[in-house]
Amino acid sequence: MPDRFLYDYAIIRVVPKVEREEFINVGAIVSCSTKKFLEARIEIDEQRLMAIDSTLDLEMIRNHLAVIPIICAGGSESGAIGQLPHRERFHWLVAPRSTIVQTSRVHTGFCQNLPGAIEHLLDTMVRSSCRKPSVKARLLAVGIDTHEIRSHSS
Repeated sequence: MPDRFLYDYAIIRVVPKVEREEFINVGAIVSCSTKKFLEARIEIDEQRLMAIDSTLDLEMIRNHLAVIPIICAGGSESGAIGQLPHRERFHWLVAPRSTIVQTSRVHTGFCQNLPGAIEHLLDTMVRSSCRKPSVKARLLAVGIDTHEIRSHSS
């Protein structure tokens, strides 16, 4: 059995009116110390956001969210925070804030495929049911070839 890795994750949220505590999940951040892995993916459902607050500045929100994957990647383009070790960047990104972009509490999981874990989080926590990809697409995203499933069942 392939190795399973302990990872931490947080869900990225947009909170249009902080005082109302209403939010839409828009992404996920995954960190794994063992693999020195830190990645964030963002998927904004602008219609859902506008349903909560039609006065939102979507361009400003897109700009704020676009910085998160850049900080995760690190390097010179990501500023001073991007120069920190990956665990420190993760903790900086998930620190509690009272701003329009927030994260959930940090949760822990085990997986064999870290990019697949992010895809699973997006599928279960971010994407609305009408936007979810097909079963085949979800299986391919976590490295399972659907052709092999058919050939084994024949």
